[in-house]
Amino acid sequence: MDFPSRSRLNRPRFSRSIQTKKPVNSSSRFSGLDPRKPQKPVARKPAQIKRCKSSRLRMVWLILLGGLFGLLVNLFRLQIMMGPMLKQQAQFQQSQRDLPFVPRRPISDMNGHILAIDQIVYTLYAHPKLFQQLPAEIAEKLSKVLVLNDLKNPTANELLEQFQEADSGIKIAESISEEVGNHIASLRIDGLELIQQRKRLYPQQNIASDIVGYVDSEGKGQAGVEHSQQELLERVMPSLEFQRSVNGNWVPTQLASGFIQLDDLELRLTIDTRLQRMARKILKENVEKNEAKRGTVVVMDARNGEILTLVNEPSYDPNEYWKSNVENFKNWALSDLYEPGSTFKPINVAIALEAGGIQQDTMVYDEGRIQMGRWTIQNADYNSVGTRGSVNITDVIKYSSNIGMVHIMQQIEPEVFYDGLKRLGLGELSGVDLPFEVASTLKTRHQFMNVPVESATAAFGQGLSITPLKLAQLNATLANGGKLVTPHVVKGLYNSKGQLYWETSLPESRQVFSSKTANKVLEMMESVVTAEDGTGKAARIAGYRVAGKTGTAQKASATGGYSENARITSFVGILTVNNPRYVVIAVIDEPQIPGASGGRVAAPIVKSVMEGLIGLQKIPPSDLNAKPESELESEE
Repeated sequence: MDFPSRSRLNRPRFSRSIQTKKPVNSSSRFSGLDPRKPQKPVARKPAQIKRCKSSRLRMVWLILLGGLFGLLVNLFRLQIMMGPMLKQQAQFQQSQRDLPFVPRRPISDMNGHILAIDQIVYTLYAHPKLFQQLPAEIAEKLSKVLVLNDLKNPTANELLEQFQEADSGIKIAESISEEVGNHIASLRIDGLELIQQRKRLYPQQNIASDIVGYVDSEGKGQAGVEHSQQELLERVMPSLEFQRSVNGNWVPTQLASGFIQLDDLELRLTIDTRLQRMARKILKENVEKNEAKRGTVVVMDARNGEILTLVNEPSYDPNEYWKSNVENFKNWALSDLYEPGSTFKPINVAIALEAGGIQQDTMVYDEGRIQMGRWTIQNADYNSVGTRGSVNITDVIKYSSNIGMVHIMQQIEPEVFYDGLKRLGLGELSGVDLPFEVASTLKTRHQFMNVPVESATAAFGQGLSITPLKLAQLNATLANGGKLVTPHVVKGLYNSKGQLYWETSLPESRQVFSSKTANKVLEMMESVVTAEDGTGKAARIAGYRVAGKTGTAQKASATGGYSENARITSFVGILTVNNPRYVVIAVIDEPQIPGASGGRVAAPIVKSVMEGLIGLQKIPPSDLNAKPESELESEE
């Protein structure tokens, strides 16, 4: 059966009625053309086509030329005008210049014992969350290794407590030596981390801190020779230029030949660490025993000014300087002034002898107390002794007579006295090669010459101020034949074979007293120690001739005048009288024990230090047949 095809028969009859009627083009209508009929294209002339192509081509060329011109202008600006600047910026981004880390030179004592050195050290961190063993086992193993480190380190129980503080990042110990660090690494314990760094180490800890000083976190000296000898200790190296490689790492460009070859020089000092250790122990014990505020001991070689020992108490550990009181950083042996009192009397006697105002057998009258204008001057023992009458110069020194000294210095003109003090460097620095020294003080010439009490009080060591180091320098003139030498702690730079590479340059010594004058005063000072009624008999050493002088000075008050209770006790010793070479002084500030004096507090310290010096330097006795004497106490 045939079905009708899907043709117009199946279309709806209304389909034509819904078709949209196309609009008639108005232009076609006006032109008389029927838009419903196909139109034939209008043919263009060849000349017209050629002109069109030519204009388009010109436009393309103009655009290309314009772009090329702009490119050339920009290239000129970048290459010629901005080239140098852009090149510099590129080099800056791809390169940098830096100073390489170079270790400081070591510091050693007179015998080559290391006092300061740069070393590789480690800081140990623990991360308990990474432990693969029991914390107790790790603590036990680690404590056995850490005990090998020179510095204080935690025990096994302390380590276990630290492990419980956090899961990660616990600082266990720092300044671990390279040897101990390698030992820890060999344990292969998961969760332990060693961070390597370079650090300035001071193996002797506080033993020589007053002389050596310390460096800050940037490696710059802040005290002692670390500061004053910064240029000698810091090795000078040229800066290096680094460029960024293709993998982003910084690599040096040009290395000078021998760049990594450092010199083997070390800064050698004059101090003897063995004596330094003894002196510090003795001083510390006596400062505590006498309940004193502080104390200092200085040992100087009178021949050349070399300082063998300089200690202050209290002190600090330069390895952990930040834990100490800032006051302990002050080297008050050369940075604080005080009135020397009776320890200055031998110096004044030498001035008077040198000026010819007195002779060794000159007699003066000691009234015990005198009046000078509105001021009263008296001896320290006036209340118990009263008037002594006529005494010779040796007795004035032995008894430490203030009145006797006033009369001695009255035998010369005030101007001569003043000139003698200035010749000794009063009012000036001693010249020591340590930092932060303060100059001694002296009244003006006008005051000294026109106010009688000024020269009178200066006669027994008041009205002028010096440092303990300056006192040692002045007394060295009596031990070396009258020469004023420059105190110093630096010997020079030495190589690893002990050979001198560079030697410190010192000013020429000045002859301030004749050797005859110096020897006379030295013999007078011996009576202070040897006489039964001498104020310094506590410094006697069996078989050795020791010269000395005690001092008990009132401290100046902040409100003017002198304090009734605050005193500074001191003692100066010279070893030996028959072959004088070493000057030893001890100064104790504000001892609190009853009856504190230079003879009772400071003299025993000097004696103990001298005994150590005798053993170390193998000083032969003055009297081979002498018998040991018991330590005696004395009062001024």
